[in-house]
Amino acid sequence: MKTNLFSLLLILTTFVADAQSEVEMADQFRADGKINVVIAVIGIILVGLFVYLFRLDRKITDLENRLK
Repeated sequence: MKTNLFSLLLILTTFVADAQSEVEMADQFRADGKINVVIAVIGIILVGLFVYLFRLDRKITDLENRLK
């Protein structure tokens, strides 16, 4: 268990270090003023996923209560 946790920590550290490098595409979107559109689309997708998961959790809870 400790080795899995340590491996996950190392992987996350690598992702964070890589994410801090400069991204030319993001700079171009900022320059063109389209970064807000990208953020809005990502936000809509995330909200949709959260709503879906919330509804799915409610349905599963309802099914579990019916089985009891």
